[in-house]
Amino acid sequence: MTSHINGGDEESLTEPLVNSSRRQFSLSNTNSQLALVGVNVCPIESLDYEIIENDFFKQDWRSRGKIQIYQYMFMKWALCFLIGLIVSLIGFFHNLGIENIAGKKFVITSNMMLYNRHLSAFLVFTACNLGLTLFASLFTALVSPAAAGSGIPEVKAYLNGVDAPDIFSPRTLIVKIIGSITAVSSSLMIGKAGPMVHMASCVASLLGQGGSRKYGLTWKWLHYFKNDRDRRDLVTCGTAAGIAAAFRAPVGGVLFALEEMASWWRSALMWRAFFCTAVVAIMLRSFMDLCYSGKCGLFGTGGLIMFNVTKENVVYYLYDVPYVLLLGAIGGLLGALYNFILEKVLRLYNFINRKGIVCQIILACVVSLFTSCLLFGLPWFVACQPCSGDSPEACPTIGRSGNYKKFQCAPGHYNDLASLIFNTNDDAIRNLFRHSTDSEFHGTSMLIYFVTCFFLSIFSYAIVLPSGLFIPVIVTGASFGRYVGMLIGSKSSLNHGLFAVLGAASFLGGSMRMTVSLCVILLELTNNLLLLPLVMLVLLVSKTVADSFNANIYDIMMKLKGFPYLETHAEPYMRQLNVADVITEPLEYFHGIEKVGNIVDSLKRSRHNGFPVLNVPEESATPVLFGLILRAHLIVLLKKKAFVLAPVSAGADVLEQFSSVDFAKGGSSSIDDIEDVEFTDEELKKFVDLRPFTNTSPYTVVETMSLAKALVLFREVGLRHMLVVPTTADRPPVVGMLTRHDFMPDHILSLHPSLVNKRKRLRFQLTPFAKFF
Repeated sequence: MTSHINGGDEESLTEPLVNSSRRQFSLSNTNSQLALVGVNVCPIESLDYEIIENDFFKQDWRSRGKIQIYQYMFMKWALCFLIGLIVSLIGFFHNLGIENIAGKKFVITSNMMLYNRHLSAFLVFTACNLGLTLFASLFTALVSPAAAGSGIPEVKAYLNGVDAPDIFSPRTLIVKIIGSITAVSSSLMIGKAGPMVHMASCVASLLGQGGSRKYGLTWKWLHYFKNDRDRRDLVTCGTAAGIAAAFRAPVGGVLFALEEMASWWRSALMWRAFFCTAVVAIMLRSFMDLCYSGKCGLFGTGGLIMFNVTKENVVYYLYDVPYVLLLGAIGGLLGALYNFILEKVLRLYNFINRKGIVCQIILACVVSLFTSCLLFGLPWFVACQPCSGDSPEACPTIGRSGNYKKFQCAPGHYNDLASLIFNTNDDAIRNLFRHSTDSEFHGTSMLIYFVTCFFLSIFSYAIVLPSGLFIPVIVTGASFGRYVGMLIGSKSSLNHGLFAVLGAASFLGGSMRMTVSLCVILLELTNNLLLLPLVMLVLLVSKTVADSFNANIYDIMMKLKGFPYLETHAEPYMRQLNVADVITEPLEYFHGIEKVGNIVDSLKRSRHNGFPVLNVPEESATPVLFGLILRAHLIVLLKKKAFVLAPVSAGADVLEQFSSVDFAKGGSSSIDDIEDVEFTDEELKKFVDLRPFTNTSPYTVVETMSLAKALVLFREVGLRHMLVVPTTADRPPVVGMLTRHDFMPDHILSLHPSLVNKRKRLRFQLTPFAKFF
């Protein structure tokens, strides 16, 4: 029979959003954590990145020849090519849909304004935005709530070893594509880069599921990828491809995956990720060539972002550096403030979203109506600007794009604020980044646009539809930088377009806290390598300033959602604790030859995913640790009925009853449950030899090891279970098991409340400016 080894209310403003939901979420699985996936609270599990070295695994690998090895290597590259191809197709048609839907809306509205039908234009503009938002929110809430938001926190948590339900399912991919097109087209201050990363990750995960029996895709070559390690690498390539498709930034995409998303990296993975993004870049360029002939409707040659800041050499001098430093410092402050306010709004929206689908839809519609009224009403409060005779394009501009929107102005005049608002975010950024436009925008209009983008991007995020933050942060930062450039005026040799680029970099660095990847992405966007020193400088300053206040926006979101993310570094107080200090639950284990009924009872009673296996050697009566067996493998053994009548060792022929496919991990929708397996009374009295299927080399640590050292080992190797063994021989061979949950600060501090004050004092010393927030 399975045995036990004993190892030992009020919501705060900083605890995860799911804590208040735990009281309402009844689970028999008391060991599963909960997290906010999209807008719903769901149970989450850890991923198995460790190679299970049991007798069956060793025999299977010995049976593979050079042909199987070459097949495996070929399929890795083939899947990377398919990821790049499919993501580029999705990216092209995604942008094509946004530009045409939003463009048609702006053309109709502009034509009505041209004939002074102001009320009709407002009603059409508001109705179109509301209809698109309503469709996107209903589609998301009813079909796949996991598709809400950007998806980057969920993907980043997955690459750290946290598996959440439905984040990579086919329906999530479909909802993400269609919902993102309609949501971005609805004039909400949201972006498409985050959803594009999630879409690309979905494509990579679906390709890496190793086929499907349901659809007849059971080719043997695909079975090689039925494990979490290979899927993790494919999803990492997918995140790089997503950024490459969103910004046409292949190198920036690889660096984004390396710096922000991936928790495990190696040179071979960088090679494949680079190949994947190169495919995306080449395919997107080919698709764009089709649009030069005018076959893409209102898409034209835009949509796939490429901002040419200037075609001339960028000239700057030493006296420009203080202004760049000032821009970076202010951008860091604004970025930290942005993250602070967004966190509070996310808590408010979570409280509303918990009320049900009706409240989620109402919230989305209210945000849409407020956004439409604000965007249509603000241009009325700014003065019209006279058209210049030497303008590079027709003034005023009639239609969707252009810097000279007539709006309500008299003939020969344009509304500079409307020129930014009544365009897609891509076109607005192009207008802000353009060179030789220092006289086209008024300072008051730029300040209004900056404040509007700052708050609308906060309140538009986290409603129940696909939405991203990358593009809104760029728009906000660009308007901020251009306004600073207007204030500085002739004191600097930099033009307003360059100030807009540097402002976008400072705000990105202040909110997202990336450096290398953001620098390369901006250089690929602006197509100008001469900006490199200034962009590097402003990113370093803004990140340094913002880090004094709070964490980056994605880390804040993961903490709010409740994902047990393992950081690269250990908290200082972890060095004061041993691993034995965090072991709380009784540990269940099996014997090498175990009774079927005992295994079934244990699997039904608990939801542990790994069990130590003890064995009694022939020359000794003292049990020793034999290894670790996974819950999924136990269920496979029970389903195959690999039983014996007496507690004797199984013969070598027991391995012939199984194939590698039996123990391979299926897709996101194929999860085996012990409740689905039926047993007779006679079968429950039989025995099963667990030793051929037990991992005989699990990672173990002694109970006196510091918790900080154990965390480094746990994260670097990518473990799901870590066994704790005693320091003396007179105790049981294993005294506990560490999982991801045991390394979470909330769990540790709940066991040792005396460390709470020490942690607060240390954090206050590390963040001297935190008191201002």
